[in-house]
Amino acid sequence: MKKTQLLSLFFVLLLNFFNAQSTTFLSEKTNQPLPKVSVFGKDGSIVAYSDIDGKIERKTLTPSQEKFQLVYENLSLGTFSYAELDKDVVKLNDRVKDIEAVVIKNNKPAKYALIKGNFNAYVTVNGKLNCYVDGIATYVFDNKTKKVKSANIEQYRIFRLENPSTNRKQTGSLDYNTFLDLPPLKDVGNIDEFKSRKATIKELKGNTKDEIEISGSALQEKEMAIFGYRLYDIKALINHSYEKGSKKTLRDFLESNEIGYVKFKHKSEPDYNQIISYKNFYPTELDFSDDNDVEGKVKLNKDISNYKTNYWQDSAFPNMQTIFSSFFKEDLKEKENKK
Repeated sequence: MKKTQLLSLFFVLLLNFFNAQSTTFLSEKTNQPLPKVSVFGKDGSIVAYSDIDGKIERKTLTPSQEKFQLVYENLSLGTFSYAELDKDVVKLNDRVKDIEAVVIKNNKPAKYALIKGNFNAYVTVNGKLNCYVDGIATYVFDNKTKKVKSANIEQYRIFRLENPSTNRKQTGSLDYNTFLDLPPLKDVGNIDEFKSRKATIKELKGNTKDEIEISGSALQEKEMAIFGYRLYDIKALINHSYEKGSKKTLRDFLESNEIGYVKFKHKSEPDYNQIISYKNFYPTELDFSDDNDVEGKVKLNKDISNYKTNYWQDSAFPNMQTIFSSFFKEDLKEKENKK
């Protein structure tokens, strides 16, 4: 066999090997990739999260977990065995709910664009839930530059560890509520600005919406030391969704999801802990005004909840706390509501 043929065969085998290391989630109805599918192990840990191509690394699925719960758009798609997921392609029945239309309250030219919506944010440590917050918020954008002027929370509830460690050298047992916040929504109204930066950009044109994934990383080869702690392998993944076939302006904005990864430990600890923060926002109303004040805004105090209505009972609300509570029961407690 000629040398060129041997090389070609080698690369084909190599490509097949790497492809076999991932599982791709596809929509049963559209046959398109399903990004943002969370894979929960039987112990409640989030072991994988699919990228814009619908892929997860298969090595994250271990037979010892036995059963996995898949969650898409904050709703459970059911429970799957290891054998069912240990495949190149897994088709999922994803259309469990319709996309809620964003209500445009005022269409007149104005100085500011106000986008109101639902949010949730949570942190996992080595896959296990560490803290959680959800609520209702309004972002104020400069209608000319499309830049965010302010992010304003109106109601929220917060859940934190019942008995977190107070030993700052045991980083796997600390309370990481400092990571709980709204996604910044930077350049969500100027998505083309990301193209001039050092970021990897992918786009998925779906049947119901267009999605753009922006990713970047730092400290991939060398750790950073600070105040006796070590940071390593920092990654960020941002996904913005817009109306299908749209110009991707604020009027077309449907959803934002941001994930931050960092490996963290105290210098005295032998192993790193994987800290992952998730921040999600789902617009419900778009208004235009010359007034940038948001009525009823409150400060996010992570020692209390602050709400006037049971907003999470709305069927359209992204209530991930229901999913988490099925695993963790009393591990996390809601902070007292002080409205």
